[in-house]
Amino acid sequence: MSVLEQIAENLIKGKANDVKTLVQQALDEGLDAGKILNEGLLAGMGVVGKRFKANEVYVPEVLIAARAMKAGTEILKPRLAADGVKACGTIVVGTVQGDLHDIGKNLVGMMMEGAGFKVIDIGINVPAEKFVESAKENNAELIGVSALLTTTMTNMKAVVDAAKSAGLAGKTKVMVGGAPVTQAFCDEIGADGYAADAASAADVAKELIA
Repeated sequence: MSVLEQIAENLIKGKANDVKTLVQQALDEGLDAGKILNEGLLAGMGVVGKRFKANEVYVPEVLIAARAMKAGTEILKPRLAADGVKACGTIVVGTVQGDLHDIGKNLVGMMMEGAGFKVIDIGINVPAEKFVESAKENNAELIGVSALLTTTMTNMKAVVDAAKSAGLAGKTKVMVGGAPVTQAFCDEIGADGYAADAASAADVAKELIA
C-alpha cells in the first residue's frame, strides 16, 4: 500500500496521529504537497462523505475522520502555501440570525473542507450583513446559510437580499440548508442552491461554482 493510500485509509478510520505521521513521511519522501492533499487526505474524506450519504457511517465517525483530516492539513498548510496550491473555492458558512444550532453547520464545513474548499466559519446567530461582509473580505464564491428552526429559516431571505444589495449577485452564490429548509423554500427566497444534507452540500457547492 502506498503512503497516500495509507493516509486515506487511516483518515477513514479517524486515526489522527497516524495521519499526521504519514503526511510527514510523505513530505520527507519528497511527495508533492498538492498530491498528498488530493490523493491522500481528500481521497479519504471523499470516501467518508460517500459512506455518510449512504448511511453507512454516522455523525460521530465523520467528526473523527474530520479531526484526522485537520491534523494532516495542519502539517501540509505551510508547504501548500509555499507551493501556491489553492483551494477549489472559498465558502463562508454560518447559522442564520436568531438560531443557535451549529452541528449541521459544522458538518457542512467539514464536508466542504473534505472536498477541497477553504471554509470561513462565522458561527451562529449571524446577521445578514455579517455574511456579506465576510464574503467580501474573503473573496468568497459561496455563502452557506444554515437554520434548524422554522421560525429562523425566514431570516435566510435577508441574507439573499443583503448579498444582492451589496452587488454580490452572480459573483457570490448563496446556498441554504437545514432541517426545515426545502428546495421550494430555496426557490421562493431566491437562493442559488439547496442541499438536503451535509453529505450532498459539497456536491452542490461544486456545481454552483463550476
